[in-house]
Amino acid sequence: MENAGVGWIAAIIIGGIAGWLAKQFMNTDTGLVMNIVLGIVGAAVASALMGLIGISFGGWIGYLIAGFIGACILIAIGRMVTGR
Repeated sequence: MENAGVGWIAAIIIGGIAGWLAKQFMNTDTGLVMNIVLGIVGAAVASALMGLIGISFGGWIGYLIAGFIGACILIAIGRMVTGR
């Protein structure tokens, strides 16, 4: 997360927002803590995947975009695993 240029408090706030946006977009019923987890882990996942193709995100907006994309990916994977 240090590459993104945000601290832990900002990562939690941005992660929560990114997770909430993904929740709305993917139409799920997750809670606040799960939204934060999805956003933070999603940002790490999306940053890693985008890094493989040469795209990097930085700052608050980049972290939010990466968190949203990654959280949507994690929700989709979760749906495939659970069969919903």
